Amino acid sequence: MTPELCIITGPTATGKTRLAIALAQKLNGEIISADSMQIYRGMDIGTAKPSLTEMDGVPHHMLDVADPWEDYSVACYVEEATAVIIDVLSRGKRPFVVGGTGLYIDSLVSGRHFAAGDPRVREELSARYDAEGGRALIKELEAFDPESAARLHPSDKKRVIRAIEVHRVSGLTMTEHNRRTQTAPPRYRAKKLALNYENRADLYAAIDARVDGMLESGLLAEVSGLLARGISPKATAMQAIGYKELVGHLEDEASLEESVAHIKQESRRYAKRQLSWLRRDEDLRWLLWEKSPSFANALPISTEFFRSFDIIGSEPARDEKGS
Repeated sequence: MTPELCIITGPTATGKTRLAIALAQKLNGEIISADSMQIYRGMDIGTAKPSLTEMDGVPHHMLDVADPWEDYSVACYVEEATAVIIDVLSRGKRPFVVGGTGLYIDSLVSGRHFAAGDPRVREELSARYDAEGGRALIKELEAFDPESAARLHPSDKKRVIRAIEVHRVSGLTMTEHNRRTQTAPPRYRAKKLALNYENRADLYAAIDARVDGMLESGLLAEVSGLLARGISPKATAMQAIGYKELVGHLEDEASLEESVAHIKQESRRYAKRQLSWLRRDEDLRWLLWEKSPSFANALPISTEFFRSFDIIGSEPARDEKGS
């Protein structure tokens, strides 16, 4: 039987982690993060990574699994998170996948498999792209994968290189790989809860308050410390909202006030993109906050929502009064 997952998602600053911890305590669960920036070690404040105190004894997985100088892909996430979920289920626990990175969640739940790559081939192709231009590589791609060549724009360096790399490493065209992936059965059956605010203004107010809290907690010092460790400002991890803007401030490109305003603006834009992604999913159940989150009201509702989704071999923890 297809294994089952409990998903808690939603845009940034909606209380996903807090609700998930309470649910995991009531339903014998463990949490698997689905946040593309919480995977990085040393990036705690700006990613809203839960502290040990906030975890309150609930095991958390897929935090701090990569260094900030690494390029960590969705393929890596799916492979590592799948291994974690197998372990959680084998111990009779209920896996809660929690986070706002929709691509991570969808790729994990679906049957999508990722073609093997080779960094050396990628580097060679990247150098050729820079020297010869995208059109030259598109012409090469046309010889063995005309569909991908017609679909991709020469300026899309990453995908053009990837299409050639996949063929070189696996012998499969990207077109054939995508066809096989689309027909694969899902890895998991998922029950999904999405958090949001009824009014967008309240969501934006929560985002602004979170950014202010991060600055008060030392986000600027965290960013400065990463640069002092030799992390390149161009590293993928340093493109995260909050880090990129403060790097600009530290390099005298903007005042602190301007950088903070930019962080808030980019965070609001990110929340809009998250919502656009989530609204495509008709299987989501939405839990909407009014002016502010009411976890006391949400916990019994969400507990019943997930309790009916039985995990084979797992007995939910017995509810206790006041818990």
